[in-house]
This record gives sequence, structure tokens and C-alpha cells, in this order.
Amino acid sequence: MTKVRIGIVGLGNMGADHARKILAGNVPRLELTAVADGFAEKRALFPQLKTFETPEEMIRSGEIDAILIATPHFAHTTIGIDALENGLHVLVEKPLSVHKADCERLIAAHKNKKQIFAAMFNQRTNPNYRKIRELVTNGELGEVRRVNWTLTNWFRPEAYYASSAWRATWKGEGGGVLLNQCPHQLDLFQWMFGMPKSVRGFVKLGRYHDIEVEDDVTAFFEYESGATALFITSTGEAPGTNRLEIAAERGRLVYENDKFEFIRNEMSASEFSRTTNQAFGIPETWNVSIPTKGQGEQHLGIMKNFVAAILDGAPLLSPAEEGIHSVEIANATLFSAVRGETVQLPLDSAAYEKMLQDLIANSTHKKAVRNVEVDLSASFR
Repeated sequence: MTKVRIGIVGLGNMGADHARKILAGNVPRLELTAVADGFAEKRALFPQLKTFETPEEMIRSGEIDAILIATPHFAHTTIGIDALENGLHVLVEKPLSVHKADCERLIAAHKNKKQIFAAMFNQRTNPNYRKIRELVTNGELGEVRRVNWTLTNWFRPEAYYASSAWRATWKGEGGGVLLNQCPHQLDLFQWMFGMPKSVRGFVKLGRYHDIEVEDDVTAFFEYESGATALFITSTGEAPGTNRLEIAAERGRLVYENDKFEFIRNEMSASEFSRTTNQAFGIPETWNVSIPTKGQGEQHLGIMKNFVAAILDGAPLLSPAEEGIHSVEIANATLFSAVRGETVQLPLDSAAYEKMLQDLIANSTHKKAVRNVEVDLSASFR
């Protein structure tokens, strides 16, 4: 095989954008040969391709070697399982699934490890986050003591939620900002710092919008090491903030506005505390420069890596099996808020699935839908 024939299922905002980028030749050795969508007007956007009304037809058509799943979230699981069971390589948009139990079902279907199974966590291509992960994992920062990530630059007006019937509903989306906007940052959080041992979530449903799901979240994480973390996000604040602050033994690292501020202790905080005779002493510090390198290739980078994994055996930057972690943190945050108590991890996936089913069954919210203007370039953070 010298190239990968891919099909895209779901031609909404992201699916159509991926299709145009592949057709433009932005991903070498990747050929878009088919698309599937239940809406004829969306299929008509790509008359040069084989089109299918259902993913099942496309999966069994023989026209594709791989599939990119860009449907509403609940369908990720069923389509992904079907594609894996029929021998296709699979790339799934975030989140991997709506809830942990569905993630477990989807991952269990990946029995043939020769099939490449990846998730679209494009922020892993960002050199800045890759550098932070390196500094944490190689010990340059020393033991991490506290992390604060304020992520409120996901502002969305009412028009966004009115653009589709499935958006911001328990039945259609399974959640709000935690499941739609923040899977990327929750993935980065666990990728850089690992999984917490417990989560306490404080969540507001429809605080800023006429929706039934969460649009305002504060989550408190505790780690086995004793480290703590605070994760704050919202789609209702403007102007918003994206500030990541890490307090560690060797100093403080802040990443904001695509710039680093690293104030490094000459001596670690613990060692200085043990050895100084000064009652009000504080370690001497250095201002360390960390050059930034842009935003990386983002979605194109993940697709290029997906192709390289299939054709060259390259390691995946974003294995789908790791996608369960961001879903688990999101689920645990919401579960904690609904129950009004701290939730221990690993999360009881069956209990969360039952809670979500109850939210769907008891929903009384009436969703308003209207035609809106869509500029996808404004959505990326």
C-alpha cells in the first residue's frame, strides 16, 4: 500500500473541513475516496466522491481503507466498533465517546493491533504543550505541587447552540463544555500530569445559555503525590482567559498568550526550606527563557501521523485508547457535581452511564434551532 483511501462519516463543521483539507492535498499519501452523511445536501457538497447515506454502507463498500468519524458524539462508539470489526483503520474525532462505559466498549473492539486506531487530539501537536510535558516528565520542574488551568476563552453565543438540534442536549451531545470544547485540554491535562485520584466538580447547567447541559465548570483534582489542581472553564465569559500555571519544586511555570514565564529556583523549595537559617528566607531565582514555536500542525498533524502509522509503522501521537482518560475526567466532574460529593477514580462507568440515561429520560428542555453563520476558523483555541 502506497496511499491510504479514507472515508469521512459526518459532514458537519469538522467533517466537511477535514474533507476539504484532504482534497486540497494537505495530507500526503491520504486520498479521500468517499463520504457518508444522512443529509443529501451535505453529500452534494462533494460530487467528485463516492457518497453514502449511512456509515454502514461506506464501511462495507470496499472503497476505503480507513475511516474518519466526525459525527455527533454518541455515534462514535457504534460506528467505531463497526469499522474496527470490518477491518478498517479508524480515526475518531474528540471526544472518543460520550461516557467511559462506551469508551470501554469501543476500545475492546480494537482486537487487531495491526489496525491503526487514533483519536483527533490535535493539541498534542502544539510544541508548547509538548515542551511543558517534557519539562514535567524529565524532572526539570521537580515534583509538581499545584496546577491551575483557567480556560474560559471558549465563549459561545446562543447562535452556536441553536445551529444544530443535537448540540447542548443530554440525548444528542451527552454534555456541554466538558464534552465538546474541553476534551482537548482535559486530554492535555492527563497527558502532562497524569490522572488524578479524586475529583470534586462544581458545575452550572445553562448558566449563560438556554441549554440543559453545563456551560460553567470548576473542578478540583487531587493526586496520589499530594499535588492538587484546579480546572476552570466556561463558554459564557468574554473576554476569556487561557492561563496554565504550574507550581513545582524547581519554580513556577506559566503559559499564557502563547508565551512562557519560567521562574526557576536556584535550589529546590524543599531543600532550601530544610537548610536555610533565615526565618523569612526564600530561594534565589532565575528567569529562564523558553522559546515558543507556533501552534504545530494541529488536525493536519494528527492525520499525517495517522497515515504514517498505517504505511510506515510510526508510533501514534494520539492513540485512541488514551482518549478514555479525558472522558473519565469529564464524567467524574459532572458525576461529582450532580451527587454533591467527591468522586474517586477510577470512575464507576456503569453508575455514570445510569445517571446520564436518567438525565436523558427526564429532560424537559425544548431545543430551539435556527440558521446561523458558521466560520469554523473562529472555533479553534
